[in-house]
Amino acid sequence: MSQNSQFRLSQIGQVALPVADLERAVEFYGHKLGLRHLFTFPNLAFFDCEGIRLMLSLPEKGEASQPSLIIYFKVDDIQSAYQTLAARDVRFEDQPHLIAKMDTYDLWMAFFRDSENNLLSIMSEVAHL
Repeated sequence: MSQNSQFRLSQIGQVALPVADLERAVEFYGHKLGLRHLFTFPNLAFFDCEGIRLMLSLPEKGEASQPSLIIYFKVDDIQSAYQTLAARDVRFEDQPHLIAKMDTYDLWMAFFRDSENNLLSIMSEVAHL
């Protein structure tokens, strides 16, 4: 078997999220969501998500804002996380709800919008007792 056939991608090191107003987005991710700010460069800000960097970026000159992906933040207690974020004026699309019953856990999610109107989610894997 050749080396190329054994190669595979695995760990994500960084996720880029387009924003229209970097200062407003830094405030939202740092203060409302409580992510640890790593550093800022012109038109870019970086946050730590348990070892994966979240890069907030303004569009390059001449580029239109690009649609974003959905980032799912894992939480232990989705009800508590929902209440904490809602108290910080995070705008939720829905309340925490059951998505799927798995063999050993139930998957719960609640979707919300950031300051740039990107869709995000909190998710929790609740173990069966």
